[in-house]
Amino acid sequence: MALELAHENIWFDKWRVDDAERQFYETKSSASHAGGSIGSQGSADVLNRLTKLESQNSVLTKTVSALEKTVIQLTKRLDSLDHGGKTTVSATTSTSTPVQNNKQAEEDDDDDEVDLFGSDDDEEEDEAAAKVREQRLKAYAEKKSKKPGPIAKSSVLLDCKPWDDETDMGVMEKEIRKIEMDGLIWGAAKLVPLAYGIQKLSILCTVEDEKVSIDDLSEKIQEIEDYVQSVDIAAFNKV
Repeated sequence: MALELAHENIWFDKWRVDDAERQFYETKSSASHAGGSIGSQGSADVLNRLTKLESQNSVLTKTVSALEKTVIQLTKRLDSLDHGGKTTVSATTSTSTPVQNNKQAEEDDDDDEVDLFGSDDDEEEDEAAAKVREQRLKAYAEKKSKKPGPIAKSSVLLDCKPWDDETDMGVMEKEIRKIEMDGLIWGAAKLVPLAYGIQKLSILCTVEDEKVSIDDLSEKIQEIEDYVQSVDIAAFNKV
């Protein structure tokens, strides 16, 4: 009996193979289910993203359209400003009734009253205001130029030399002080020794620069020939 069994093809460990086969197919089945769930989840994410992108694209399209309309309106407004800021109303045909003409005239009046961009009257008012301002500035400048400024004066010390030691210096001073000029004021005087008993008369005077010339004053003093030999400017200071 044992010999007969030995020659028979008998699979004693078949249960192990069956278990292994069952585990293989179970593992394969679970993997396919997992892959299917992952694939479906990925498809849902893609659809959600596409939907969101389409919504955003729609919003952007509406925004761009609104911006284009705004740009067109601004361009038209700038064109109207360049042409004087007035809207023209087309003239009615010769066959229109008087009622329509009156209505158009009223609309024109309304347009003139609601002139947002200015008018010729405004420009004329601006020009008139500018002229008035210029006239006031001109009058102010003239008034300021006529306003007297500080009088420029100078203090001059003159050395008047006699001919000799016999010249009467007192008389010389009296003759010099007789000289009168507008803007000339005589001041103090003193005798200063020169040499060999000769003295010179140092006399101070204050003059207005615009009225009195020192050269003219020196010439007038030198015209007193009986007493004065020469005149020198010893000092000259602005007051």
